[in-house]
Amino acid sequence: MNDTAKTPIRLLIHGASGRMGQALLRLARERDDVRVVAAYSRSQPAQRVKDEVPQFAAAELGGAPDFDVAVDFSLPDGFDPVLALCAARGKALVSGTTGLSSAQNAAINDAAAGIAVVWAANYSLGVAVLTELVRRAAAALPGWDCDVVEAHHTRKLDAPSGTALHLGAAVAIGRGSEPHYASLRAGDIVGEHTVQFAAAGERLELIHRASNRDIFARGALEAAVRVAQQAPGRYGLAELMFPNL
Repeated sequence: MNDTAKTPIRLLIHGASGRMGQALLRLARERDDVRVVAAYSRSQPAQRVKDEVPQFAAAELGGAPDFDVAVDFSLPDGFDPVLALCAARGKALVSGTTGLSSAQNAAINDAAAGIAVVWAANYSLGVAVLTELVRRAAAALPGWDCDVVEAHHTRKLDAPSGTALHLGAAVAIGRGSEPHYASLRAGDIVGEHTVQFAAAGERLELIHRASNRDIFARGALEAAVRVAQQAPGRYGLAELMFPNL
């Protein structure tokens, strides 16, 4: 964390009523290097101030108070306004909103010419390291079979998961071809991802298991602290958090 004598980084939380938004608000209160100055939800909030944080509806985003970094975990149809707000004010953006269109991804690249932007499908620091290990393994073992196997709780509808596709993209960067995917939905599994490389007589498995969803919120808050000091550009989580990896 930053020295407590330093001014805390001012955060705007977009998507505050969701599971990730609530975790971000709760965990931010435990830190002295960040301060949430506004929380935005899809619908009108029941109260204007909660736990000393001003609450707003997403439709009020244009009048947001001054902030240093916006942290966005919303829906694709709510993403454009927060990106536009950050671009207009010259403020950094950390986003974990998935399902973005190709046009929205292009808009991120355009905005990154003027602001620092981090987008990731998964803000686990362990997954950030796993992604780099997968890319290296794929480059070293181009002729091996490769499969990405993921497991999540029964309420998760998308399959393969965004993280599985992200890991598959790392495989493709490493060896030029996509892996096979397999998905399991069972019980209350938070998230498990296995990338398996197999050849005659041997098998290599790289595995990450999440047992608590707070890891994603903690990673996003760490990313917000780091990106606040960065020059304009689009940053990957591993690149931002582990520049020497």
